[in-house]
Amino acid sequence: GGIGLDTSKELLKRDLKNLVILDRIKNPAAIAELKALNPKVCVTFYPYDVTVPIAETSKLLKTIFAQLKTIDVLINGAGILDDHQIERTIAVNYTGLVNTTTAIMEFWDKRKCGPGGIICNIGSVTGFNAIYQVPVYSGTKAAVVNFTSSLAKLAPITGVTAYTVNPGITRTTLVQKFNSWLDVEPQVAKKLLAHPTQPPLACAENFVKAIELNQNGALWKLDLGTLEAIKWCKHWDSGI
Repeated sequence: GGIGLDTSKELLKRDLKNLVILDRIKNPAAIAELKALNPKVCVTFYPYDVTVPIAETSKLLKTIFAQLKTIDVLINGAGILDDHQIERTIAVNYTGLVNTTTAIMEFWDKRKCGPGGIICNIGSVTGFNAIYQVPVYSGTKAAVVNFTSSLAKLAPITGVTAYTVNPGITRTTLVQKFNSWLDVEPQVAKKLLAHPTQPPLACAENFVKAIELNQNGALWKLDLGTLEAIKWCKHWDSGI
């Protein structure tokens, strides 16, 4: 749903061979709609919860790779926004993303004679500057930015490139109503939506543009219908 569904529709306007959708929620109507958009593309669905142990993720990926042989791009897009659910927010937004990425390295890592691949992680503008009333959610998105930047720097070793797409506030069900941390601002959703936002389709169009540009290490900001590359300021360097 939301950005994910609209982005899938945009992807199907391109010359794809396969589109594999992994989601916790089954939505046969949405899958049927996607299949009808471009009959030349094989659209498949597998049930998947990103919070499962990494061994289960690896097992599912083995099934998918056995079917398709090759996968070019992994888009990590699962996310929730509810700072009452602290552990689940971290599990879905960050741990699940790290585990899924780690699991696919078994098939992609050039040190294991893999072909390499591309990781596209969905972050958020809150990964740059937090919505301070939802510090748990914002913290997970900052973690996604840092993790992905590290993946990009490891590309010469692994053969796997990575970048983030970081949407601004997009009018999806995610932001219509959500809980702030310790209820510090019960009206956080209402106050947030009082400011300019973007529709999911505008975000999806720029999302696919970022995929097509395919720039290792890029930090893309997708806000108010625009696509902008963010230059990260270096305040410290490990030196190694």
